[in-house]
Formats: sequence, structure tokens, C-alpha cells
Amino acid sequence: MTEVHDVVIIGSGPSGYTAAIYTARANLKPVLFQGMQPGGQLTITTDVENYPGYPEGVMGPKMMEDFQKQAERMGTDIRFEQVTEVDFSKRPFTIKTDFNEVKAKSVIVSTGASAKLLGLESESRLMGHGVSACATCDGAFFKEKEVLVVGAGDSAMEEANFLTRFAKKVTIVHRRDVFRASKIMVDRAKANPKIDWLLFKKINEIHAGDNGKVKSVTLEDTQSGETSEMPCDGVFMAIGHTPNSQVFQGQLEMDEVGYIKVTKGTYTSVEGVFAAGDVMDKTYRQAVTAAGTGCMAAIDCERWLERQEGH
Repeated sequence: MTEVHDVVIIGSGPSGYTAAIYTARANLKPVLFQGMQPGGQLTITTDVENYPGYPEGVMGPKMMEDFQKQAERMGTDIRFEQVTEVDFSKRPFTIKTDFNEVKAKSVIVSTGASAKLLGLESESRLMGHGVSACATCDGAFFKEKEVLVVGAGDSAMEEANFLTRFAKKVTIVHRRDVFRASKIMVDRAKANPKIDWLLFKKINEIHAGDNGKVKSVTLEDTQSGETSEMPCDGVFMAIGHTPNSQVFQGQLEMDEVGYIKVTKGTYTSVEGVFAAGDVMDKTYRQAVTAAGTGCMAAIDCERWLERQEGH
């Protein structure tokens, strides 16, 4: 007999755990599937200084551990499983994982997003040690340092501008000389005296110093193929994010990139399915906003269940 739950939360991270804390307190006995990266993007962030309530700052993984403990203490059934398939065409909804199948009267999707990366081994290894995919999260750690920003869209220009508040020098690295960013954003970056440009270049390798932090990169000229080494203290990836929404393709309405569309707060295109965090938010992408939408989804879900018969 397949289990039927009041609410199933897909994905951990600040939005999933917050939704779990709220639905558990509402006595809905949530089941939460953690997915491949329990704790989400915060587990690859070292220091978090901008989350309220941690005056001394906190390590990303430690913060997610705290969120998880709180969700468990409230009575959340947390399962280390990856959701592989869903059927939202009829209620109760069906959720299949790599080990199991459950049914749910309502679902909160909080699967997050993943920063697009260059795919270098050194990039993953040095993530949080000079390599970052979030200027707003990590910029303050690079006071008076020299950093590179990889990317050519609006977010790259925005991150570069933001980083000049802290860094001594910010260099934008791009493999061509044409930018996807809007003209106004490129002009703003060009007008900033702290921003330099390295065009027709790509990063082939990121090197660490004896302290285990970024000290330089190997650049390749995309026209001549020549390589050179350039010293730097940090490398920021700003080549975009991919929402982790593949498993909901064809089930929920999304925008052209794959962010789940929501209305009235956290309602998706399917009655009884709600979305929270970075899988539906391409604007803010902060731990605190993800937690906020997790709370909203839980309240939306709880009220929606109350309106259904027999609840």
C-alpha cells in the first residue's frame, strides 16, 4: 500500500527546511526528500555573514545543519532520497524516488538552482576558497583584493559593479567581445574606473597558493590559442543559473529558462502544488528570501489543504 501524506516537500536548502518547519508545526507531518545536495547551494558556501540571527557569521553547511535539526525537532520525516519522477495530473499526486513511491495531497517544490560553472576540476575544489558563484554572498571577503568575473550577461556586469565596492580591481573575462548584457549595464561597467576587461580570453585552469586559496588563473586567448598566467585573489562565475526543475518538465508551467511560474505567492499552475526558493526566484537568490518563500509556501499549502474536503 502506497503511503499518502498531507504534504511532501521536494528539496532541502533554506526554502525546503523552512517549509518543513512551518508545515510540521501545523501538524501536517511533512515528508521531505533532500535530493542529491542536501542543504542546497549553501553547502558549497563557506562563510555566511548576511543571514539575520548569526551575528558572528556562520559556515554555510553548519547553517543548513541547524535548519535540518530544527525541521526534524518539529517532526519532519527527512529522507535522503532523490525524486526521479512526479505525476501531478491527478490527486493524490505521485512522487517517485530512486528507492520508493509515495502519494501526497499537496506538494511543495523547493529544488533550488545550480550555478552554471566552467566545468574545471580546480573550480569545484576551490569553491568557497576564492571561487564563488555569488558576489552578493562573498564580495565582502575580497576587500582590497583583485578578482576576476567570468560572464557576459547582465548578472556579470551587475556582479562586477557590486564587487568594486570591496575589491581593488575587478576584471571581466569574456571569450568574445560581444556582450549579452543590456547596453546600459555594459556602459555602467565601462564607466567604472575599477573595472578592467579581458576579451577573447577564457580560463583554462585555476591555481591555488600554499594557503589553499586562489592565487592565479591560466588564460587562453580564444583567437591565437596562446596561454598566459594571471595572478588574482578570487574568481566569480557569473554565467547564469539553471533552476533544478527538470523533473517537473511538462507537469508545471515554467518560463523559457525553467524557473517555475507562480501566482498569488507560491501557487504553481497545478492546484495543490506550491513552489519556493531559487527554483521559482531568479531575482534575489538569497538564503533569507528562499527561507521567506518556504514559509509562504507552507502557509499557502496549509490553507489550501484546509479548504479541501475532509481536512
